[in-house]
Amino acid sequence: MNTLIRLEEFAMFVFGFYLFTFLPFSWWWFFVFLLAPDIGMIGYILGNKIGAISYNIFHHKGLAIVIYIFGAYYSLPLLEGSGIILFSHSALDRTLGYGLKYKKGFKFTHLGEVGKNNG
Repeated sequence: MNTLIRLEEFAMFVFGFYLFTFLPFSWWWFFVFLLAPDIGMIGYILGNKIGAISYNIFHHKGLAIVIYIFGAYYSLPLLEGSGIILFSHSALDRTLGYGLKYKKGFKFTHLGEVGKNNG
């Protein structure tokens, strides 16, 4: 993946951490929950199709932003934090070359095949 795109995704990750510091939680909770969205991988137990759907739900930045906005509108810090964690995790994953999954298998993503140099 292009270095510029990786830097952009990393900037989004850092921005997510920055936003998290405005919530009424200690900053270290950000790192405690950062890998929580990977629970979406459990769907792969039921096959590639279900796995891709569940993984993509937990790694969709648009959904993360909707959750954050909903939490901000209704003054629900837990939802705001959840949205930030989902967004930041997705940005970090994309920095590392992991993208939204295709139903073909875990290593097939919208950024290219995981493990291949796509840059």
